[in-house]
Amino acid sequence: MNKKSVIFYCAVLFCLLPWVTSPTALVIGFLLSSLGLVPESISTAKLTKKLLAWSIVGLGFGIHFQEALTVTGQGIGLIVATIFGTLLIGTLVAKQIGLERKTGYLISAGTSICGGSAIAAVSPSIQANEEQTGLALATVFVLNSIALFVFPVIGHALSLDQHTLGTWAAIAIHDTSSVVGAASAYGEEALKTATTLKLARALWIIPVAFFSAFLFRNKNSKLTIPYFILFYCIAILVSDYLPQFEAVYQGIFRISKQTLVLCLFFIGCGISVEKLKSAGAKPLLFGVGLWVSISTLSLLWLLHV
Repeated sequence: MNKKSVIFYCAVLFCLLPWVTSPTALVIGFLLSSLGLVPESISTAKLTKKLLAWSIVGLGFGIHFQEALTVTGQGIGLIVATIFGTLLIGTLVAKQIGLERKTGYLISAGTSICGGSAIAAVSPSIQANEEQTGLALATVFVLNSIALFVFPVIGHALSLDQHTLGTWAAIAIHDTSSVVGAASAYGEEALKTATTLKLARALWIIPVAFFSAFLFRNKNSKLTIPYFILFYCIAILVSDYLPQFEAVYQGIFRISKQTLVLCLFFIGCGISVEKLKSAGAKPLLFGVGLWVSISTLSLLWLLHV
């Protein structure tokens, strides 16, 4: 085994450690790719496609269906409006500015539901390639890092109550980890509200994935059904109707989260400085603009309810 392979496999093992986060794994993969330390014999794209599907299925065991359904019922109008409104606005703006269609759609999907998890689920549904997925994930993770610190500051500046901040965080922050971080910094009630509502929004990965597969179907072939989403639904139902195995479900959920981290490492391995330069600043500017718009509109709506 040569030096390049040793470094690569050491990085793989490091990304399996429980304290390594998704953004960290993505950056490590990006650095290896930029330094030419990814072995040519390893097809990270194929590995990513399979691992992403099974990771999403495993994450289904961490969702309590009845609780999520209750929260969805309470705020169905806001949830549907923000999810599909974000997808619609994102699609139209991406077309207007000339951003590559699938990259723009993935950023929109990540903004509308739950960041990296949504991108991971939607990506195979629309048959996005490694570069498109990587650009979308990189954009979302940059904004996640900013939101983690900015939202509590804005909340205090506007004297938002705990419930309002929690609801706003669940709607406007991409990844669940950043939602939890921002809300917990604001207060216990904000954390509970944000976590529960974000859980409900995660259920919408299912219809959005099917909708996306239909939207991006090849006109000359049949609709490609993302079958792993069906297994994701089964995982949610099994964990909800057989609660006596909760310890097992939580174990599967933790393993799946770490496998998703590894997926992001592999995706990072497919991104390089050259590819980012060729993509230009459009993906990041698009992501920022979409995020600021949704954050502002949702906050204004919450303040006037």
